[in-house]
Amino acid sequence: MTFTHDREGTPAAAWRADPRWAALLEDADDPLAGADRVVVLAAHPDDETLGAGGLLSTAHARGLDVAVVVATSGEASHPHSPTHTADRLAARRTEESHAAVDALAPGCVPLLLGLPDGGVADHEGTVAAAVVDVVGDGRRTLVVAPWRSDGHPDHEAVGRAGAAAAVRCGADLLEYAVWFWHWAAPDDAPWHRFTALRLDPAAVAAKTLAVRAHRTQVEPLSDQPGDEVLLGPALLAHSAGEVEVLVREPAADPDLDRLHAAADDPWGVDRRWYEQRKRALLLALLPHRRYASALEVGCSTGATTLALATRCDHLTALDPSPHALALARTRLDTDPAGTGVRLLAGAVPDDQPPGPWDLVVVSEVGYFLSPAALEGLVARVAADLAPGGVVVLAHWRHPVEGWPLDGADVHAAFTAVLPVAATYADRDVAMLVLGHDVLPDPHD
Repeated sequence: MTFTHDREGTPAAAWRADPRWAALLEDADDPLAGADRVVVLAAHPDDETLGAGGLLSTAHARGLDVAVVVATSGEASHPHSPTHTADRLAARRTEESHAAVDALAPGCVPLLLGLPDGGVADHEGTVAAAVVDVVGDGRRTLVVAPWRSDGHPDHEAVGRAGAAAAVRCGADLLEYAVWFWHWAAPDDAPWHRFTALRLDPAAVAAKTLAVRAHRTQVEPLSDQPGDEVLLGPALLAHSAGEVEVLVREPAADPDLDRLHAAADDPWGVDRRWYEQRKRALLLALLPHRRYASALEVGCSTGATTLALATRCDHLTALDPSPHALALARTRLDTDPAGTGVRLLAGAVPDDQPPGPWDLVVVSEVGYFLSPAALEGLVARVAADLAPGGVVVLAHWRHPVEGWPLDGADVHAAFTAVLPVAATYADRDVAMLVLGHDVLPDPHD
């Protein structure tokens, strides 16, 4: 979408005159219902104010814990300014961001990541990791991010990062538009995905004060060419008033699928000695010679799947990545041991097939789950384990960047409900064998 701030756009009055706007307000629910915490993301200082300032103020007034993460310092807002260098603009806009957020949620200090203004798309992973660190366990947390269809590349990049972080943490997600209201028309809008928040007078006043705090955007830097106002009255009208419209979009985290799409062996399972040794250790830890029914959670390209198939009568492998499953199927079809393996697309615990299972393997995947999803996986595995069944865990012992969990967290969640039968650990990997009465008769 090509647009500029100084070209005529759709007036705010045209949006509000549309009958669907009135219907939206009549059907509006409370976007903050059920949340104890709100984390608002922005690409540039002022985005959070324009798109979700009223929500931020309302959340703070209700006593919710609030946080703000801003990807850039907005240093590229006036690229031709004769009076302000990029560094000076960044410094001023950083101060403005602090003042605006404090007006909306007194005491809240925004986290500015200092990424390149105009280049956030090259740093989506950094944004997602920062948001994950702020959110942690996302239960009863609402992440509010720029809309992934807003038309500005930085806004959409932060929106994608926010959506990924929401999945990783298990948080709820809402998105807000800034530029969409300017370049689009009412017939372009996905009205069925819109929801509205009515603002009380205190929230409206706080948002008005916060908008004014962004002086480099709402006032000219000087009277010289290149220092013009960026956010004039017509643009600001979209964010004024007693209503904020938000977008309900499904959260999505395509990173793992993109890894498998970009490379046939993204983890080096066929070439790294660590991976080869880990599979051998895992197989050696299996206490029984064979298993009638087994489940592998997160099969990736199928290297461990094929190894397990030699010890199982019936093996089901589950993975949410279509590209990973295609690679796994190719691998399994090249070996007679793998042709009978059932591959399923899906995520745990929602798509987890029912047992009973004599063996469940969770290898290097538990920390790619949200805390809530891990809890659900543990509960399902414990419920579906056959009498004498075995659970084997294997996880990297080092920090896992960009995710809220690590291997120790995963193992602690399982050992809280299942007894430990055997352990192995070295510098890089830790393995557990879990279950009731899982060790074989020594005379077997």
